[in-house]
Amino acid sequence: MTAPWQPLLDWWFGSSGSASEVAAQKGKLWFGKRDSQDLEARERFGDWTEQALAGGLTEWMQRPEGWLALVLLLDQIPRMIFRDTPKAFSGDSRAQKRVAQGIAADFDRQLQPIQRVFIYLVFEHSEELAVQNEGVSRYIELVAQQPEVDQALFADYLDYAERHQRVIAQFGRFPHRNAVLGRESTAEELVFLSKPGSRF
Repeated sequence: MTAPWQPLLDWWFGSSGSASEVAAQKGKLWFGKRDSQDLEARERFGDWTEQALAGGLTEWMQRPEGWLALVLLLDQIPRMIFRDTPKAFSGDSRAQKRVAQGIAADFDRQLQPIQRVFIYLVFEHSEELAVQNEGVSRYIELVAQQPEVDQALFADYLDYAERHQRVIAQFGRFPHRNAVLGRESTAEELVFLSKPGSRF
């Protein structure tokens, strides 16, 4: 019997391949901004996302793969289906709690390396420096564990985490979220936002 979360994992990661192959196939889904992808996420996984945001689907926490899927529903999928609204970030706090619970159970080490990227990405989305620091540490460890053929890919994920970490170290928050969240940007943040790459 197929696990209930499997359709989400298949959509997000595909069916097989090395980490580099999966990233090549799915990178535009993960990090692209396309209305068609957002719509598909909403139509296929919107109900699950609402359940997860309301504190449901906790039974998925019994398996590493279910835990991963629940984290995606709290962290990644809201950023697609609620893009450019405050609700895009509404699952972040709960995602951090779920990630902490799963890591305490050693679930992350039972996942494939490319899957672990999206567990540790939850740290990267935090506006707390201590959480950012932990995320960077997790990526450093993950890079060190990869075969040479995948080193460059995982080094890129580490670089991205370090960029997020530097922003939080400088501002204590992500300036690119200010407009969506109704926060007033400081003069320093406005200068930062005028630069390429400041909005990730």
